[in-house]
Amino acid sequence: MYLLYLDESGHSHDPSSNFFVLAGFSVFERQTHWLESAIDPIATRFNAENPSAVEFHGAVMRAGKEMWHGIPPADRVQAVVDILALLSNPQLKVRVFASVIEKSLLHQDQILSKSFENVSSEFDKYLASMYLKKNPQRGLVIFDKTSYEEKLQTLSHFFKHQGHTNGKLRNFAEVPLFLDSKASRLIQLADLVAYWIFRYFQSGDDRGFKLIQPYFHSYAGTQCGLIKMVSAETEQRLQSLPENAYPFPSPTPLNRAQP
Repeated sequence: MYLLYLDESGHSHDPSSNFFVLAGFSVFERQTHWLESAIDPIATRFNAENPSAVEFHGAVMRAGKEMWHGIPPADRVQAVVDILALLSNPQLKVRVFASVIEKSLLHQDQILSKSFENVSSEFDKYLASMYLKKNPQRGLVIFDKTSYEEKLQTLSHFFKHQGHTNGKLRNFAEVPLFLDSKASRLIQLADLVAYWIFRYFQSGDDRGFKLIQPYFHSYAGTQCGLIKMVSAETEQRLQSLPENAYPFPSPTPLNRAQP
């Protein structure tokens, strides 16, 4: 079974942001332990006695709020880089899926539904492609606990049994599962993925996006894991971004066995 961990960034009804992002990554069920065990040592840097109390959350890490208050920016940035760098492990074959919607282009009550349709249908196609390669797999979507929980479960059931714009979800094992992000390192990784994609589209900060971009799901040489509904003005703005004055550092080398 393949697990798709998802989180959102930029609330669909929040007038202070222009974009809504639903994003995360898929990983084979037997490889989740390695990812978790690779993130835990990063948490130990900030609380050696109780690393499980450390929660990696994109917005509060960048702002230095809550538990991240008083921690030097360089240390917070290095943690972000080291966690996002785990996407690059070639043996894990992590694939990133994301829906980005410029909120002015869609009625706010349709944004969540369209976002979930975009991501779930591409993940379903990915599972279908494995079936054609004689590797039948089911999928399960895992979200952070959210106010969207009931709506997303209803949408998943509807897409599976009634259909969506391009067909039905045929390879999902169950409706989405919802976990407390404090208890799941992989939900925290999905949070960082969603947040840094949001930062790119909202603020033109491409530092985290550059670490994520190579791992968007591709099929037959075409990138299809990033589904965008954005204006031509946004596309033009993103194509002419200046170099960031504070580039991200290189990842810290891993000192543990590969999965």
